[in-house]
Amino acid sequence: MTTPPPPGLRERKKQATREALREAALRLAVEHGPGQVRVEDIAEAAGVSPRTYNNYFASREQAIVSAVTADREVRVAAAVAARPTGVRLADAVTEAVVEQYTDTGEREQKALLLITTRTALRDAFLDATAGIEAPLAPVIAERLGDTEAQTARVLAASVAAAVRIALEGWLQPTGDVEGLATGGLVVPSGSLSDRLRAALAPLAPAFDAVEQHVRP
Repeated sequence: MTTPPPPGLRERKKQATREALREAALRLAVEHGPGQVRVEDIAEAAGVSPRTYNNYFASREQAIVSAVTADREVRVAAAVAARPTGVRLADAVTEAVVEQYTDTGEREQKALLLITTRTALRDAFLDATAGIEAPLAPVIAERLGDTEAQTARVLAASVAAAVRIALEGWLQPTGDVEGLATGGLVVPSGSLSDRLRAALAPLAPAFDAVEQHVRP
């Protein structure tokens, strides 16, 4: 895998701003509750204007959730790329996903606790899985060869869908669906790593078939 060049000054500034907004959003949500946090509050705490905030996040929920999903989709792709080429691609993808979705620190745990209490945060958390496709597709394509770029996109999108399904099963409502719609508590159910492996397992034959097709 070709090593990308280090980010330039402009990109580093953008990354720093995004990180400041993430941290501010999570801190304010923990201190005051997600419902009491405005976009203007997050922007002020991060030292930027609301207009600048809108260049990074579409809502306060997205910013709060970003504290737990921060760059995870990129880390999944990087973890796949770091696996030796001799490793079965299906295994490389599965292990990378499980590793990145289950290895969480204190900040991520705080964010996840908030996510389980509000439907809007849960929805934003699940929507974030779509971000897996863009960085993962070129990594898969490089393993398969450039002629398989479209196939790589299909596989990467399928991985994103499988992860979302696993997370939906993991975050279970404590009551009925109607209660969840009004903001009822959602409780993680069972082993997330087991759910991720089970959701990704049906994709293994597709990965294997493509690998066999391109193998010299």
